[in-house]
Amino acid sequence: MKKIYVISAIVLMIIGLFVWRLYYLQLSTDRYKLNAINTSIKQEIIFPNRGDILDRNGVLLVSNAYNYEVDVTPALITEEFDTAAFCEMAGINVKDFHKRMIQIKNEKHYRGLSPYPLIKNISRENYARIQEQLYLYPSMSIVKRPERKYMVNTAGNILGYINEANEAYIKKDSIYYKPGDLVGISGVEKSYEKELRGVKGVKNYVADRLMKSVGPYKDGEYDQAAKSGNTITLTIDYELQSYAEKLLQNKRGAIVALDPKTGEILAMATAPTVDPNLYLKSDSRNAILRDTISMPNYDRATQGTYPPGSTFKMITALAAMQMGVVDADSTGYVCKHGFRYGRMRIGCHCGQYYRPLHLRLAIAKSCNNYFSEAYRDIVQKYPSDYAKGMNEWKEIMSSFGLGVYLNNDLAVGSSGLIPSGKFYNNRFGEGKWTPYQMIFNGMGQGDITTTPLQMANFTAIIANRGSFYTPHIVKEIDGKPQSDKRFTEMKKTLVDARYFTPVLEGMEMVFTNGTARSFRSKDFTQAGKTGTAQNPHGQDHSLFTLIAPVEDPKIVVAVIVENGYWGARWAGPMATLVAEKYITDTIKRTYLETRMVNGSLEGEYRKQFIAYMKRKGWYVEPEKPDSTKLEKNKKE
Repeated sequence: MKKIYVISAIVLMIIGLFVWRLYYLQLSTDRYKLNAINTSIKQEIIFPNRGDILDRNGVLLVSNAYNYEVDVTPALITEEFDTAAFCEMAGINVKDFHKRMIQIKNEKHYRGLSPYPLIKNISRENYARIQEQLYLYPSMSIVKRPERKYMVNTAGNILGYINEANEAYIKKDSIYYKPGDLVGISGVEKSYEKELRGVKGVKNYVADRLMKSVGPYKDGEYDQAAKSGNTITLTIDYELQSYAEKLLQNKRGAIVALDPKTGEILAMATAPTVDPNLYLKSDSRNAILRDTISMPNYDRATQGTYPPGSTFKMITALAAMQMGVVDADSTGYVCKHGFRYGRMRIGCHCGQYYRPLHLRLAIAKSCNNYFSEAYRDIVQKYPSDYAKGMNEWKEIMSSFGLGVYLNNDLAVGSSGLIPSGKFYNNRFGEGKWTPYQMIFNGMGQGDITTTPLQMANFTAIIANRGSFYTPHIVKEIDGKPQSDKRFTEMKKTLVDARYFTPVLEGMEMVFTNGTARSFRSKDFTQAGKTGTAQNPHGQDHSLFTLIAPVEDPKIVVAVIVENGYWGARWAGPMATLVAEKYITDTIKRTYLETRMVNGSLEGEYRKQFIAYMKRKGWYVEPEKPDSTKLEKNKKE
């Protein structure tokens, strides 16, 4: 009986050894895989052309050029591989070769039998020379990859750029993406990656012992042609985009223009402006990404969150009317040089002191007292539960796309902040706060923040009297109109359409009897609102929102100029010039254009930077020149 156990154990041991050996040969070594690869059948990946990008008028913005690179299959490098000879032939340093091979083998998803980029951006001359001698190095292959060619030198924030797929991309779609593949990293290149990338092709061929092709395998029966990516037509009017960027030069900020009838983004300029061609080279691309001072890669139009200032007063008015705490024709609020409560005082420059104001005039004159009192009444609509009034107001704000993500087709964005009752319960304690502690919210200050894109969107909603299409950047895909329901289905706010009329009339009065009289146009009607947002890190921000023409809105514009002092100084003139350019296709008010284009706020930004350096204790005062030495140098 014991002999049976011994024999059984020996048999099981032998079986175990066979299983282990099979596992080793098939899964733990490349020996037999290499034999298969070194047969006469070879496979080549054909990279597709990435889709072109056009503006709404068919202007070509982004196309393709071609780039050659040498790829290496690490597992095919044998002991006979002559590193020095290869490096001399390829024109690279032996040290750089070994450094790159270490990088490849240290990659998280490293596979010895996968090709990895070794040498990039090979010139046509070197390509021909390397191609002739590549048969000596079976572990190497030369690949032709499409790369981006930018036909313009602005709008980098919209177009974005491509670069090698990172780990997240490969993990998300490991079937398609391989190390070295180029993918969209930002802008439209990222948000429409799947539409633009195309489909890779495969070419199978028979190779001789020198790895040269001698013909297709089975007449190409198993080949697959590469399919180019789809052409994307943007909603952007590139001429208008360029003009908006021109107005913003030597400044920091953003200009967003929408077609209120469709939600199409006509321009989305951010400053400092980025030339997309700088993304093509790693040195200039890294310089942009590492600039933490002017932050050119930061899309202020979609990511920048700012207090909207007085541009928000229209939304306060609409919410107050919808909640039944304000009547547009009533004159219950009286400005006493501002809002007063106990020791609290909010200044005002409306000029309508000690006489009742109606809503339209309050908008035209931008009365701080009117909207402070209106906001107070919003919050205390339910005297025993301020959080209830706050939450009702927040729900209305959310219907305007404020305090929430707009769910659009842009690569980046911010939701901004619209506080709720819970927000203040957490800050002050439940039931331990009053409307006066957040009274600044009614004027677009306090805890309120919005993005320039959100400002443009709520202005479009006012133009449409309560309805809107979500702002979007793509008009057509491969010649077919945008069909995404997010952008084709109209949405409505929680405010009744009748309440928008007095607000629009007040915005018209801004140009006739208010803060924007100095840039009124004779060629088209306008409705708008100036805004000045307080900024703890320097001069106030300049803001403006505009609708034109009033009787048939074709464009809405939202502008913010960082540290621009007040709304009518920079943002207002820029908004009206963008509208004039779009509506009339020319600029008659050249005096206004010249002032905007030639104006600079670089000095203000330098002051702000020095103040920041001083706060950090990093600033060193520059040495003052010795007056005696200067005098001596003059004489000499």
